[in-house]
Amino acid sequence: MTTLLQRDIQTWRDIGGLHTAEEIAHQPAIWRALAGILRNEQASLAAFLGDALSDPRQRVILTGAGSSAYVGEIVVDTLNAAWPAQIRAIATTTLLTHHELYLEADAPTLLVSFARSGDSPESLAAVELLRQVVPGARFLNITCNADGKLARQGANDRNTYNLLMPEGSCDRGFAMTSSFSSMLLAALSVLGKDTDFTRLDTLAQLGEQALRDWSAPVADLGATPVQRVVYLGSGPLEALAKEAALKILELTGGRVMAMANTPLGFRHGPKSAVTTESLVILLRSSKPLARQYEDDLLKELQRDSVAQRCLTVGIGGDLSADAPAWPDAWLAPLWLLMAQQYALHQSALLQLRPDNPFAGGIVNRVVQGVTIYGHDQF
Repeated sequence: MTTLLQRDIQTWRDIGGLHTAEEIAHQPAIWRALAGILRNEQASLAAFLGDALSDPRQRVILTGAGSSAYVGEIVVDTLNAAWPAQIRAIATTTLLTHHELYLEADAPTLLVSFARSGDSPESLAAVELLRQVVPGARFLNITCNADGKLARQGANDRNTYNLLMPEGSCDRGFAMTSSFSSMLLAALSVLGKDTDFTRLDTLAQLGEQALRDWSAPVADLGATPVQRVVYLGSGPLEALAKEAALKILELTGGRVMAMANTPLGFRHGPKSAVTTESLVILLRSSKPLARQYEDDLLKELQRDSVAQRCLTVGIGGDLSADAPAWPDAWLAPLWLLMAQQYALHQSALLQLRPDNPFAGGIVNRVVQGVTIYGHDQF
């Protein structure tokens, strides 16, 4: 019988978690497929972007809502350091309420939208907002759904480029998993300076190894009840910690509370959240300086002897991989494989249905109930 993340397929089907389990496990294959797509579209993408990233006047806004916003937060500093252009991560949920703080009518602007479905009202409204406020704005839609409104409305617009993620990336489960990692890697590949895409192939190999080596210990970890989970990460991994914490909140229906912070920032008040029923997970940086600070905090937490357990994931961690010393943003999808599996097993432990933990519709796969107001009405 085929085993998938320590359960057989029929068991996942019976407990309502098969989609999510499959979508976590097939990510290395998705990353390989993404490399093929990017190689095929490399010339057309380069033509669309032109020399924009080399222009100090150019503004690039990475946007999305929820997990999609965290994609932008993980990659933004790596990309901004690579180019003269001004690159910022601004969630659609912020852009719509305070656009005057971020948009200038006469500044050349590229809006990069991350969208699993492309049907979220904020994603569509953010594009329309820029069309109205920034004449000549251009749009790069990194999306998993060719049939979504975002992709369809830009299909025949010369100022829009739809970069579609591989088939299978538009997660059927409630939580974003393969959609998240594929869009993140697409952004680093397309907007970064490493244009041969070989890192994607290497990362896929590392991902397969991590899934093999980690599935049993993560399943064991997920079989232990907890009340709180704290994810810590520095630099780009701070945003990864936010995404990892969100996975726990989503897949456990909010029954396990989660928070995210940096190892240095954690001491400044948030550490007070740690109890004897708390799990602290530190996402290890590839940067030696950052790891020095991480080690100091780990020693402190061990001396405190309050947390139920402290676990490290990443370079030199309890769960590690033979990964090269790449920038943290590039390694983030690898470490996320652990967090996604852990959230899935916690959901199963609580006897929820991981593919849809909110059967009552309080929270939805595609957000509902959002009223969009015109920016010129107030």
